[in-house]
Amino acid sequence: MNSVMSNPPEQPGARSAEAPLLLTTSPPRTLSFGDQTAFWANLGVSLIGFTGAFYVLIPAGHPQLPVVAAVLATALGTIVGTAMVAAAGAVGARTGAPAMANFRGLFGTKLSYLPTVANIVQCIGWGVFELTVIAGGVQALTDGSLPRVAVLLGAGALCTAMAIWPLNVLHILRRYVTVAVVVAMGYFTVQLLRQPVPQVSDTSWSGFFPGVDTALAVAVSFVPLAADYTRHARGARSATGATMTGYSLAQTWCYLLGIVALLQAGGDPDRIFDTFLGVAAGWLFFAVLVLRESDQSFANVYSTAMSLQNLVPRVDRRLLAAAVGLLCTVLALGVHDFTGFSNFLLVIGSVFVPLCAVLVVDYFFGRGRRGWDLTEDAPARPLLLVPWALGFVVYQVLNPGSVQWWARIWTPVQDAIGVHPGWWSSASLYSFLAAALVTAILVRFERTRAIPVRP
Repeated sequence: MNSVMSNPPEQPGARSAEAPLLLTTSPPRTLSFGDQTAFWANLGVSLIGFTGAFYVLIPAGHPQLPVVAAVLATALGTIVGTAMVAAAGAVGARTGAPAMANFRGLFGTKLSYLPTVANIVQCIGWGVFELTVIAGGVQALTDGSLPRVAVLLGAGALCTAMAIWPLNVLHILRRYVTVAVVVAMGYFTVQLLRQPVPQVSDTSWSGFFPGVDTALAVAVSFVPLAADYTRHARGARSATGATMTGYSLAQTWCYLLGIVALLQAGGDPDRIFDTFLGVAAGWLFFAVLVLRESDQSFANVYSTAMSLQNLVPRVDRRLLAAAVGLLCTVLALGVHDFTGFSNFLLVIGSVFVPLCAVLVVDYFFGRGRRGWDLTEDAPARPLLLVPWALGFVVYQVLNPGSVQWWARIWTPVQDAIGVHPGWWSSASLYSFLAAALVTAILVRFERTRAIPVRP
């Protein structure tokens, strides 16, 4: 039995249609290649990306990379990570179902609640984080003259409204916001490259693959969100191409600009915004990037609402989006130090790297080829939890993260199997490959059992 969500041809005037209110309603296919490219390009540029470039340039436990190595690590990690996002998005473009509803076909409805709950937690967390980033950016622009509470309330209201009318927002992003962002990024690129980039001694390529993993992991964080938007694409091919083009180019540009700004700030991530504000008219173009940050929070609020609909499919998504937006705003008002919680969110995010592998392999090579059951009564497929769990273990062994109590759990495991992270380790890549390989074996086993035996 296939999903009740069909893929009807686009009707005249459908471009003004909004996302369906209920999970069981077929989505309008109104997003063109340009709409999707603009959306993913905007997600690829973020204030977090500028500071996150620090972890590519100086991977944890390794000396600083040479500039050439940092550039290559950024490009390679971004392209591979974006390919994973595009593959997950292609599934949504084909089924017409949002991200978490697709896991009904993979695991069955009840077991699909496992990734759904994890995604709800991480999306709310990142939604809160993005609101605090917006507030920090505004304070940097205004020297703290605007009250933080007022900024958070305004940003929260904006992101919530965007999540209630998501498709209209994506059309607006293409027409106006993306152009402004490209102009701002281009201006900062020219201004920063006019200044000499300081030379750093004692660099090493030993942290190249950990640097790749950092850029890859940032891109992969959008895997559990991709289908929420690609389900509205006019075709799977355009969705895949738009994701690869928009996000990979934008994140690579963002991180490379961040690397240059970091070098000019003496490698201090706390001074990176000062570098942007220090160029002529920098405040104006930086304001564009701060305002653009709202689409990051919008994406998290909307995807949380879509994830909740997998649990409560008959509740209006507008009510869910409004409730999630309010919750994120309230939580942001009480958050002042996000360091520990962001590390916790990275641990949660690591569950989606191997999950993407299981999803893609089973859809394109397994049962998904014949049509997944995406209804509320989809039967359980517990065997596919095995490659997901194995991939998660591989990830944690190679990169248990920075939450101390969690990392200590994995130290004895590393000692027992004699595997310790080194120059070669890429937790995201090896986790993905391990889960994909085991899923392929299980898919082959299922196909063999499905072949009738001749008398």
